[in-house]
Amino acid sequence: MAQGTPETIVYVSNAGDPTVSVMAMNRASGALDLIEKTPIPGTDKPSPTSMPMALSPDRRYLHLALRSEPFVAASFAIDRATGRLKHLGNAPLQASMAYIITDRSGRFLLAASYPQSMLTINPIDAEHRVAGPPTQVLPTKPKAHCVLVDVANKFAYCTNLGGDIIMQLKFDAAKGMVSPNTPAEIATRPGAGPRHMAFHPSGRFLYLITETTATIGTYAVNKANGTLTELQFVDMMAPGYKGEIAAADLHVSPDGHFIYGSERKTNTLTGFRIDPARGTLSRIGQWPTETTPRGFAIDPRGRFLLSVGLDSNQMTAYTINAKNGALTPLQQYAMGKMPNWVEFVDLK
Repeated sequence: MAQGTPETIVYVSNAGDPTVSVMAMNRASGALDLIEKTPIPGTDKPSPTSMPMALSPDRRYLHLALRSEPFVAASFAIDRATGRLKHLGNAPLQASMAYIITDRSGRFLLAASYPQSMLTINPIDAEHRVAGPPTQVLPTKPKAHCVLVDVANKFAYCTNLGGDIIMQLKFDAAKGMVSPNTPAEIATRPGAGPRHMAFHPSGRFLYLITETTATIGTYAVNKANGTLTELQFVDMMAPGYKGEIAAADLHVSPDGHFIYGSERKTNTLTGFRIDPARGTLSRIGQWPTETTPRGFAIDPRGRFLLSVGLDSNQMTAYTINAKNGALTPLQQYAMGKMPNWVEFVDLK
């Protein structure tokens, strides 16, 4: 595989540099080659925490948020021949953002702030740069951690880790603003710590990982009105586990058959099979991974999982068994300092 003509690109944000590692992936073997480490222009000191990333819906542009001052969103164009990043500009953000995502039109960037407890929406201009001022700044309950927009671009959901809720919101895609749905929130168990979310490819189910209790919840999505109904919660940790817990990220395989969650105290990935009719989960296994696995991702064909270690400065690539979802480690790769977010882009 020549680096000049890659088919699939992997982007990894490195919070401690701050840079983005740009890697070419061989679709057949899962092997990775480093193309470059792209610096984040306009920053005069490293970010001490994570740098969430968000791709445009057409996967031609990449946005990245710095969580230390200056709080900015950096926008990049993706070279469709090489995967390299071209910096388009930086825009100020209202706060330190734990999670960012574009709406389904690519016209707005939604961001959740954990330390400042807010949800913000910024326009994305005609040059594909995040811009200001925000169209909306919405205070939340403590520790907003993740925001998602449904496939119809009509509803949004935001976790408040300290409030033990998922906010249920109506999204106005013309104005770039949200308003409370009815009801405006759905509660988790007290102290659960709702953190990240992921949609099933069908859009019928929403999954939630809880940081402080290490569970994964399944919710049915009412596509007509955007409301959620709790179906199930399953434990990630082994029966009888009594140690510390800090669950982090979760992702559904593209075929909708499996879901995986990461846990940062035991440095493990736990997998579950998804019932195709009901969306409910059954455990398939748990595997050791990088130290402090804050982020991971699954390739677009569902064959490989890449897990990065915030404290190992490494990434491990795994194969995913298509029949049973089991993970088998392939190879470990050196990353930049504090890698924490992974995104895939197919160029061809």
